[in-house]
Amino acid sequence: MRLRFAPSPTGALHIGGARTALFNWLAARHAQGQLVLRIEDTDRERSTPEHVEQILDALRWLELDWDEGPIFQSQRAERHQEVLERLLRSGHAYRSSATADDVREYKVSHGADRGFRGAPEDLGAVRLRVPDEGSTIVRDLIRGDTSFQHVHLDDPVIARADGSVLYNFAVAVDDLDAQITHVVRGEDHLSNTPKQLLVLEALGAAQPVYAHLPLLHGPDGKKLSKRHGAASVQELRDAGYLPEAVRNYLALLGWGAGDDQTVMSTEELIERFTLDRVSRNPARFDEIKLRWLNGVQIRSLSVSALGERLLEFAAEAQPRMLKAAQSEPERFSQAIQISQEKIHTLADFWPLSGFLFEEPTQDGTARTRWLEGQAGKTLEHTQRALEQLPSFDEDSIRQALNGVIERLGVKPKDVYQPLRVAITGTTISPGIFESVALLGRERSLARIGAALDGLSEGADGH
Repeated sequence: MRLRFAPSPTGALHIGGARTALFNWLAARHAQGQLVLRIEDTDRERSTPEHVEQILDALRWLELDWDEGPIFQSQRAERHQEVLERLLRSGHAYRSSATADDVREYKVSHGADRGFRGAPEDLGAVRLRVPDEGSTIVRDLIRGDTSFQHVHLDDPVIARADGSVLYNFAVAVDDLDAQITHVVRGEDHLSNTPKQLLVLEALGAAQPVYAHLPLLHGPDGKKLSKRHGAASVQELRDAGYLPEAVRNYLALLGWGAGDDQTVMSTEELIERFTLDRVSRNPARFDEIKLRWLNGVQIRSLSVSALGERLLEFAAEAQPRMLKAAQSEPERFSQAIQISQEKIHTLADFWPLSGFLFEEPTQDGTARTRWLEGQAGKTLEHTQRALEQLPSFDEDSIRQALNGVIERLGVKPKDVYQPLRVAITGTTISPGIFESVALLGRERSLARIGAALDGLSEGADGH
C-alpha cells in the first residue's frame, strides 16, 4: 500500500488537512505501507516557502512521519511536459483555442448536458479527448462506486496555451509516477477525480483506490471555520494541546473502531484503523470534546513527563513559567502534582498555579464577593487558626480550616473561598489545603495579612 499526503502550501495546515494527513499515516502504518509527502506548489502566487515550513512544522509536531519526500510538484515540470507531449502525439489530447463562450455556444446547439468536444488546432490550450461512449467509474472505499457518463463530460483543459499544466493533470501524473495505490483526501476533491482518472486511462495506467473523507463541521453543523475555535495545527499547539490527544481526537472525526472506546493510544489507533470504517457522513469538530480528551491524556502522564511538556510549552509561550521552573524546580514539580487533576491543557497550568511563584493578580470581582463584609471576618478567624499551627502541612491545615468551619457554623466554601482569593487573587486554584501548604507558612500568612490590610484600608477610605 502506497499513499500520499499532498497539501498545497497556500496557508497553515488546518484541522481538516491534519485529519487527512493522519488518516493517510494511520492507513500506511496499519498496512506497513509507505507514505509519500508531496507539496502541490504549482500556485506560484499563493505558495510560499514559509507556508511549506508551516506544514512541515505541523506534521513534525503531530509526529506524523513520511517515508518519501517532500516531493515538490513545481520541480516536476519537465516530467509533466514529457507526458503532455506523449498524449498529444498519441491523439489522446489536442490543442484548442476554444473559450468559455465557445463551450457555452456548443452546449446551446448540442444540449446543456452534452460534454464539450473541440476541434484540433495548431495553437491553444491542450484539452484531453474524452470518448463519447462509456463511463468513468470512481471506486471509493467510503462512498462506493460513482459513475460519470462520458457523454456529459467536457474535454477538460489539461495545459494552458503557454504550456503550463493544470492541477488535475499534474496530480494524475504525480500519483502514477509515485506508484500511489490509495488516494485518501477530502470529499471536496471528489469532482476532480473523473478528470484525473481520464488522464490515467489515456496513459494506460491502473486506477488507484480512492477514499474521499467526509467534510468537517463545527458543533453547530456548519462547515468548520475560524469561528469554531482553533483553525490550524499551530493554534492547537499554542493553546496547549498534546499531539497525542490531537491525533486521538482527529482519528475519531469520521472513523470509529466499532465500539464506544474514545481514548486510544497511537499504537491502538494504528492497530485498529482501516479506511472501510470511515463514515460518509460529515464529522463534527468540537473543541470542548478535544479539551476533555486532552485532559484525560494529561492525567495519564507521569509528573516528570508532564513537567517536560510544560517546559517545552513554556519555552515558546510562557517565559514566566519557564523562569519559575528553572529557579524553583522542586516547587514546580510539586505544583504539577497538585494541579494535574484540574488542567485540561498545558496553557491552563500557569493561570492555575502561577500564584505559587509570583505575586497574584487580584480579581476585583472575586475580592468583592469573597473578602468584603462577613467574609473578611471569617478570613481573620482563618488567619489566627493558621498562625497557631506548629506544623504547616496539608493535614494540619485541613484540621485547622475544619475547626474554623465548625466554630463559626458556616459552609466549607465560606472559609475556603476567602482564603483562596487572599492567597491566589482568584476563586480558582488547585486544592486549598495543598495550595496553602505548598505556598508555605510565610507567604500564605503574608498574603492573608495583605488582603485584610487592604480591607481595612478600603473601610477607612469610605
